[in-house]
Amino acid sequence: MKSKAFVWLAGVASVCAGSAYGQSNVTLYGVVDTGIEYSNHQPGGGNSVVRMTAGNMSGSRWGLRGTEDLGGGLKSLFVLESGFESDTGRSGQNNRLFGRSAYIGLQGNWGALTLGRQTNTLYDIFGTVDPMWIASKYSILVQDAHFSARADNTVKYVGAFGGFTAKAMYSFGADSTRTNASEIPGSPKIGREMGGSLTYTGSNWEVVAAYDDINTGTTTATPDATTRRAVVGGNVVVGNATIFAGYRWAKGYDGAPLPGAPAASSQRSNLYWTGVRYQMTAPLTLVAAAYYQDFANTSADPWFFVVSSDYALSKRTDAYLNVAYTKNKNGSTLGLGSFGSTNGSANQFGAVVGIRHKF
Repeated sequence: MKSKAFVWLAGVASVCAGSAYGQSNVTLYGVVDTGIEYSNHQPGGGNSVVRMTAGNMSGSRWGLRGTEDLGGGLKSLFVLESGFESDTGRSGQNNRLFGRSAYIGLQGNWGALTLGRQTNTLYDIFGTVDPMWIASKYSILVQDAHFSARADNTVKYVGAFGGFTAKAMYSFGADSTRTNASEIPGSPKIGREMGGSLTYTGSNWEVVAAYDDINTGTTTATPDATTRRAVVGGNVVVGNATIFAGYRWAKGYDGAPLPGAPAASSQRSNLYWTGVRYQMTAPLTLVAAAYYQDFANTSADPWFFVVSSDYALSKRTDAYLNVAYTKNKNGSTLGLGSFGSTNGSANQFGAVVGIRHKF
Protein backbone atom coordinates (compact mmCIF):
# COMPACT_ATOMS: atom_id res chain seq x y z
CA MET A 1 0.00 0.00 0.00
CA LYS A 2 2.81 2.41 0.90
CA SER A 3 4.54 1.62 -2.37
CA LYS A 4 1.35 2.26 -4.41
CA ALA A 5 0.68 5.48 -2.52
CA PHE A 6 4.22 6.66 -3.21
CA VAL A 7 3.87 5.96 -6.94
CA TRP A 8 0.52 7.78 -7.04
CA LEU A 9 1.93 10.86 -5.25
CA ALA A 10 4.95 10.88 -7.54
CA GLY A 11 2.63 10.83 -10.55
CA VAL A 12 0.56 13.74 -9.22
CA ALA A 13 3.73 15.73 -8.52
CA SER A 14 4.95 15.02 -12.03
CA VAL A 15 1.68 16.25 -13.57
CA CYS A 16 1.74 19.39 -11.44
CA ALA A 17 5.35 20.09 -12.32
CA GLY A 18 4.60 19.58 -16.00
CA SER A 19 1.64 21.95 -15.78
CA ALA A 20 3.73 24.64 -14.12
CA TYR A 21 6.55 24.18 -16.63
CA GLY A 22 4.10 24.52 -19.50
CA GLN A 23 3.46 28.13 -18.49
CA SER A 24 7.11 29.12 -18.89
CA ASN A 25 9.93 28.68 -21.38
CA VAL A 26 13.70 29.05 -21.49
CA THR A 27 15.71 29.33 -24.70
CA LEU A 28 19.42 28.75 -25.23
CA TYR A 29 20.75 30.85 -28.12
CA GLY A 30 23.95 32.32 -29.47
CA VAL A 31 26.17 33.55 -32.29
CA VAL A 32 29.68 32.49 -33.30
CA ASP A 33 31.46 34.86 -35.73
CA THR A 34 35.10 34.46 -36.80
CA GLY A 35 37.14 35.65 -39.79
CA ILE A 36 40.56 36.41 -41.25
CA GLU A 37 41.37 40.10 -41.44
CA TYR A 38 43.98 42.26 -43.20
CA SER A 39 44.84 45.88 -42.41
CA ASN A 40 47.73 48.18 -43.33
CA HIS A 41 49.46 51.15 -41.68
CA GLN A 42 49.48 49.72 -38.18
CA PRO A 43 50.55 51.94 -35.24
CA GLY A 44 54.19 51.85 -34.23
CA GLY A 45 55.83 51.47 -37.61
CA GLY A 46 53.17 51.43 -40.28
CA ASN A 47 53.39 47.71 -41.05
CA SER A 48 50.43 45.66 -42.28
CA VAL A 49 48.99 42.64 -40.47
CA VAL A 50 46.98 39.52 -41.24
CA ARG A 51 45.29 37.87 -38.30
CA MET A 52 42.23 35.98 -37.08
CA THR A 53 39.53 38.16 -35.54
CA ALA A 54 36.25 37.39 -33.79
CA GLY A 55 32.95 39.24 -33.79
CA ASN A 56 33.34 41.08 -37.08
CA MET A 57 29.65 41.25 -38.05
CA SER A 58 28.13 40.17 -34.72
CA GLY A 59 29.70 39.83 -31.32
CA SER A 60 30.13 36.14 -30.50
CA ARG A 61 27.87 35.20 -27.61
CA TRP A 62 25.72 32.61 -25.89
CA GLY A 63 22.74 33.28 -23.72
CA LEU A 64 19.62 32.17 -21.92
CA ARG A 65 16.30 33.98 -22.12
CA GLY A 66 12.97 33.02 -20.70
CA THR A 67 9.48 34.09 -19.78
CA GLU A 68 6.78 32.88 -17.41
CA ASP A 69 3.08 33.58 -17.78
CA LEU A 70 1.86 35.04 -14.49
CA GLY A 71 -1.74 35.40 -15.63
CA GLY A 72 -3.86 38.43 -16.40
CA GLY A 73 -1.63 39.40 -19.34
CA LEU A 74 1.43 39.71 -17.10
CA LYS A 75 4.72 37.88 -17.72
CA SER A 76 8.08 37.73 -15.99
CA LEU A 77 11.18 37.67 -18.17
CA PHE A 78 14.94 37.37 -17.91
CA VAL A 79 18.02 37.45 -20.14
CA LEU A 80 21.54 36.25 -19.32
CA GLU A 81 23.92 36.82 -22.24
CA SER A 82 27.67 36.15 -22.25
CA GLY A 83 30.07 37.59 -24.83
CA PHE A 84 33.26 35.80 -25.81
CA GLU A 85 36.07 35.91 -28.35
CA SER A 86 35.72 32.90 -30.61
CA ASP A 87 39.35 33.11 -31.77
CA THR A 88 40.75 32.79 -28.22
CA GLY A 89 37.85 31.63 -26.04
CA ARG A 90 38.24 34.55 -23.66
CA SER A 91 35.23 36.27 -22.09
CA GLY A 92 34.33 39.68 -23.45
CA GLN A 93 33.09 42.93 -21.88
CA ASN A 94 36.00 43.26 -19.46
CA ASN A 95 35.96 39.55 -18.56
CA ARG A 96 32.36 39.53 -17.29
CA LEU A 97 30.46 36.25 -17.21
CA PHE A 98 27.25 37.85 -18.52
CA GLY A 99 28.77 41.05 -19.91
CA ARG A 100 26.32 41.55 -22.76
CA SER A 101 23.13 41.36 -20.69
CA ALA A 102 21.96 40.28 -17.24
CA TYR A 103 18.48 41.45 -16.34
CA ILE A 104 15.05 40.46 -15.06
CA GLY A 105 11.69 42.17 -15.36
CA LEU A 106 7.95 42.21 -15.96
CA GLN A 107 6.03 42.60 -19.21
CA GLY A 108 2.38 43.39 -19.88
CA ASN A 109 0.09 45.33 -22.19
CA TRP A 110 1.60 48.50 -20.74
CA GLY A 111 5.13 47.56 -21.89
CA ALA A 112 8.17 46.02 -20.18
CA LEU A 113 10.16 47.12 -17.12
CA THR A 114 13.56 45.46 -16.61
CA LEU A 115 16.36 45.68 -14.02
CA GLY A 116 20.05 44.81 -14.40
CA ARG A 117 22.90 45.18 -16.89
CA GLN A 118 21.40 46.29 -20.20
CA THR A 119 22.15 48.01 -23.50
CA ASN A 120 21.78 51.77 -23.63
CA THR A 121 19.13 53.44 -25.79
CA LEU A 122 21.64 54.29 -28.55
CA TYR A 123 22.37 50.59 -29.04
CA ASP A 124 18.66 49.90 -29.30
CA ILE A 125 18.18 52.14 -32.37
CA PHE A 126 20.95 50.70 -34.60
CA GLY A 127 18.56 48.69 -36.77
CA THR A 128 16.76 51.92 -37.67
CA VAL A 129 19.75 54.16 -38.43
CA ASP A 130 22.84 52.10 -39.33
CA PRO A 131 23.08 50.40 -42.76
CA MET A 132 25.70 48.01 -41.32
CA TRP A 133 23.33 47.10 -38.48
CA ILE A 134 26.05 47.91 -35.94
CA ALA A 135 28.47 45.25 -37.17
CA SER A 136 30.97 44.98 -34.34
CA LYS A 137 34.00 46.31 -36.27
CA TYR A 138 32.63 47.63 -39.57
CA SER A 139 29.87 50.08 -38.71
CA ILE A 140 29.13 53.34 -36.92
CA LEU A 141 31.12 51.91 -33.99
CA VAL A 142 34.37 52.82 -35.79
CA GLN A 143 33.45 56.50 -35.29
CA ASP A 144 31.65 56.20 -31.93
CA ALA A 145 31.83 53.01 -29.86
CA HIS A 146 29.22 54.30 -27.41
CA PHE A 147 26.54 53.13 -29.82
CA SER A 148 27.21 49.61 -28.49
CA ALA A 149 27.53 50.54 -24.81
CA ARG A 150 25.89 48.72 -21.93
CA ALA A 151 25.23 49.96 -18.43
CA ASP A 152 25.26 48.17 -15.09
CA ASN A 153 22.58 48.83 -12.46
CA THR A 154 19.98 49.92 -15.02
CA VAL A 155 16.22 50.37 -14.95
CA LYS A 156 14.71 50.33 -18.46
CA TYR A 157 11.20 50.80 -19.79
CA VAL A 158 9.99 49.82 -23.29
CA GLY A 159 6.47 50.52 -24.53
CA ALA A 160 4.68 50.40 -27.89
CA PHE A 161 1.85 52.80 -28.68
CA GLY A 162 0.42 52.47 -32.18
CA GLY A 163 3.29 53.16 -34.58
CA PHE A 164 5.49 54.56 -31.78
CA THR A 165 8.01 52.70 -29.65
CA ALA A 166 9.28 54.55 -26.57
CA LYS A 167 12.29 53.57 -24.48
CA ALA A 168 13.82 55.10 -21.37
CA MET A 169 16.68 53.99 -19.13
CA TYR A 170 18.42 55.12 -15.94
CA SER A 171 21.60 53.63 -14.50
CA PHE A 172 22.64 54.20 -10.89
CA GLY A 173 26.24 53.36 -11.89
CA ALA A 174 27.02 52.49 -15.50
CA ASP A 175 30.42 50.83 -14.98
CA SER A 176 30.88 49.02 -11.70
CA THR A 177 34.45 47.97 -12.63
CA ARG A 178 35.76 51.55 -12.25
CA THR A 179 36.99 52.52 -8.77
CA ASN A 180 35.04 55.32 -7.08
CA ALA A 181 32.76 55.62 -10.13
CA SER A 182 29.59 53.65 -9.47
CA GLU A 183 26.79 53.89 -6.86
CA ILE A 184 28.77 56.09 -4.46
CA PRO A 185 26.96 56.99 -1.20
CA GLY A 186 26.30 60.73 -1.14
CA SER A 187 27.30 61.17 -4.81
CA PRO A 188 24.41 59.90 -6.93
CA LYS A 189 25.61 61.64 -10.09
CA ILE A 190 28.92 59.70 -10.19
CA GLY A 191 28.65 57.03 -12.90
CA ARG A 192 25.03 57.88 -13.64
CA GLU A 193 23.68 57.29 -17.16
CA MET A 194 20.26 58.14 -18.52
CA GLY A 195 18.68 58.20 -21.94
CA GLY A 196 15.66 57.60 -24.07
CA SER A 197 14.43 57.14 -27.61
CA LEU A 198 11.24 57.46 -29.62
CA THR A 199 10.79 55.53 -32.86
CA TYR A 200 7.96 55.80 -35.35
CA THR A 201 7.41 53.00 -37.88
CA GLY A 202 5.44 53.70 -41.05
CA SER A 203 4.45 51.43 -43.91
CA ASN A 204 7.92 51.41 -45.51
CA TRP A 205 9.94 53.83 -43.38
CA GLU A 206 11.15 54.52 -39.84
CA VAL A 207 12.40 57.59 -38.01
CA VAL A 208 13.95 57.84 -34.55
CA ALA A 209 15.26 60.39 -32.07
CA ALA A 210 17.43 59.37 -29.12
CA TYR A 211 19.40 60.95 -26.27
CA ASP A 212 22.13 59.69 -23.92
CA ASP A 213 23.78 61.39 -20.92
CA ILE A 214 26.59 59.65 -19.02
CA ASN A 215 28.77 60.80 -16.11
CA THR A 216 32.33 59.45 -16.50
CA GLY A 217 33.85 61.12 -13.46
CA THR A 218 34.97 59.69 -10.14
CA THR A 219 34.93 60.95 -6.57
CA THR A 220 38.67 61.65 -6.86
CA ALA A 221 38.81 63.24 -10.34
CA THR A 222 36.44 65.35 -12.49
CA PRO A 223 33.26 64.34 -10.61
CA ASP A 224 31.09 66.47 -12.95
CA ALA A 225 32.51 64.99 -16.17
CA THR A 226 29.56 64.27 -18.46
CA THR A 227 29.22 63.33 -22.12
CA ARG A 228 25.94 63.99 -23.89
CA ARG A 229 24.77 62.64 -27.25
CA ALA A 230 21.67 63.24 -29.36
CA VAL A 231 20.76 61.25 -32.48
CA VAL A 232 18.18 61.57 -35.25
CA GLY A 233 17.92 59.24 -38.22
CA GLY A 234 15.86 56.75 -40.11
CA ASN A 235 15.42 54.58 -43.16
CA VAL A 236 13.11 54.11 -46.11
CA VAL A 237 12.50 50.98 -48.20
CA VAL A 238 12.49 51.43 -51.97
CA GLY A 239 12.03 48.15 -53.80
CA ASN A 240 14.84 45.81 -52.76
CA ALA A 241 16.87 48.67 -51.28
CA THR A 242 16.77 50.23 -47.82
CA ILE A 243 18.31 53.71 -47.62
CA PHE A 244 19.66 54.93 -44.27
CA ALA A 245 20.74 58.36 -43.00
CA GLY A 246 21.55 59.78 -39.60
CA TYR A 247 23.15 62.49 -37.49
CA ARG A 248 24.72 62.38 -34.02
CA TRP A 249 25.72 65.38 -31.92
CA ALA A 250 28.10 64.83 -28.97
CA LYS A 251 29.82 67.04 -26.41
CA GLY A 252 32.00 66.48 -23.36
CA TYR A 253 31.47 68.71 -20.32
CA ASP A 254 33.58 69.46 -17.23
CA GLY A 255 36.59 67.40 -18.26
CA ALA A 256 34.77 64.49 -19.86
CA PRO A 257 36.77 63.18 -22.83
CA LEU A 258 35.05 62.79 -26.18
CA PRO A 259 36.31 59.48 -27.62
CA GLY A 260 38.24 60.00 -30.85
CA ALA A 261 38.71 63.73 -30.37
CA PRO A 262 42.13 64.81 -31.76
CA ALA A 263 42.72 67.44 -29.06
CA ALA A 264 41.50 68.52 -25.63
CA SER A 265 39.97 71.62 -27.26
CA SER A 266 37.81 69.45 -29.54
CA GLN A 267 35.23 68.20 -27.08
CA ARG A 268 32.30 68.57 -29.43
CA SER A 269 31.57 66.78 -32.70
CA ASN A 270 28.96 66.20 -35.38
CA LEU A 271 28.78 62.74 -36.94
CA TYR A 272 26.96 62.21 -40.22
CA TRP A 273 26.34 58.99 -42.13
CA THR A 274 24.37 57.47 -44.97
CA GLY A 275 24.23 54.15 -46.76
CA VAL A 276 22.15 51.61 -48.59
CA ARG A 277 21.36 47.96 -47.94
CA TYR A 278 20.36 46.05 -51.08
CA GLN A 279 18.85 42.57 -51.28
CA MET A 280 20.49 41.41 -54.50
CA THR A 281 19.04 37.88 -54.32
CA ALA A 282 17.31 35.88 -51.60
CA PRO A 283 20.64 34.80 -50.04
CA LEU A 284 22.88 37.77 -51.04
CA THR A 285 22.81 41.16 -49.26
CA LEU A 286 25.05 44.09 -50.28
CA VAL A 287 25.76 47.19 -48.19
CA ALA A 288 27.64 50.42 -48.87
CA ALA A 289 28.02 53.13 -46.22
CA ALA A 290 29.96 56.30 -45.39
CA TYR A 291 30.50 57.95 -41.97
CA TYR A 292 32.02 61.43 -41.48
CA GLN A 293 32.88 63.11 -38.17
CA ASP A 294 33.42 66.85 -37.83
CA PHE A 295 35.25 67.79 -34.62
CA ALA A 296 35.02 71.34 -33.25
CA ASN A 297 38.04 73.66 -33.29
CA THR A 298 40.08 71.47 -35.62
CA SER A 299 40.22 70.29 -39.24
CA ALA A 300 41.26 66.76 -38.18
CA ASP A 301 37.97 65.27 -39.37
CA PRO A 302 38.03 61.61 -40.49
CA TRP A 303 35.93 59.61 -42.96
CA PHE A 304 35.10 55.92 -42.79
CA PHE A 305 33.84 53.92 -45.79
CA VAL A 306 32.71 50.29 -45.91
CA VAL A 307 31.35 47.90 -48.54
CA SER A 308 29.92 44.60 -47.32
CA SER A 309 28.53 41.44 -48.90
CA ASP A 310 26.77 38.74 -46.93
CA TYR A 311 25.67 35.38 -48.35
CA ALA A 312 23.25 33.14 -46.46
CA LEU A 313 24.43 29.54 -46.76
CA SER A 314 21.42 28.41 -44.75
CA LYS A 315 18.87 29.82 -42.34
CA ARG A 316 21.48 29.93 -39.58
CA THR A 317 24.88 30.18 -41.31
CA ASP A 318 26.23 32.98 -43.53
CA ALA A 319 29.57 33.99 -45.05
CA TYR A 320 30.66 37.61 -45.44
CA LEU A 321 33.29 39.86 -47.01
CA ASN A 322 33.85 43.42 -45.78
CA VAL A 323 36.19 45.96 -47.38
CA ALA A 324 36.78 49.21 -45.46
CA TYR A 325 38.84 52.39 -45.62
CA THR A 326 39.48 55.27 -43.21
CA LYS A 327 40.54 58.61 -44.66
CA ASN A 328 42.43 60.84 -42.23
CA LYS A 329 43.56 64.43 -42.57
CA ASN A 330 45.34 67.12 -40.57
CA GLY A 331 46.27 64.86 -37.67
CA SER A 332 43.25 62.56 -37.31
CA THR A 333 44.21 58.93 -36.59
CA LEU A 334 41.00 56.95 -37.18
CA GLY A 335 41.65 53.26 -37.73
CA LEU A 336 39.38 50.35 -38.49
CA GLY A 337 37.31 48.99 -35.63
CA SER A 338 39.45 45.92 -35.05
CA PHE A 339 42.63 47.96 -34.64
CA GLY A 340 41.49 51.30 -33.22
CA SER A 341 44.00 53.67 -34.78
CA THR A 342 46.43 54.04 -37.65
CA ASN A 343 50.11 54.98 -37.94
CA GLY A 344 50.31 58.73 -37.51
CA SER A 345 47.74 60.36 -39.76
CA ALA A 346 47.91 57.71 -42.48
CA ASN A 347 44.80 56.36 -44.11
CA GLN A 348 43.98 52.73 -43.37
CA PHE A 349 42.66 49.97 -45.63
CA GLY A 350 41.30 46.69 -44.36
CA ALA A 351 39.29 43.66 -45.36
CA VAL A 352 37.85 40.65 -43.59
CA VAL A 353 36.33 37.40 -44.81
CA GLY A 354 34.51 35.22 -42.32
CA ILE A 355 31.66 32.97 -41.34
CA ARG A 356 28.88 33.42 -38.81
CA HIS A 357 26.52 30.85 -37.27
CA LYS A 358 23.43 31.59 -35.20
CA PHE A 359 21.80 29.04 -32.93
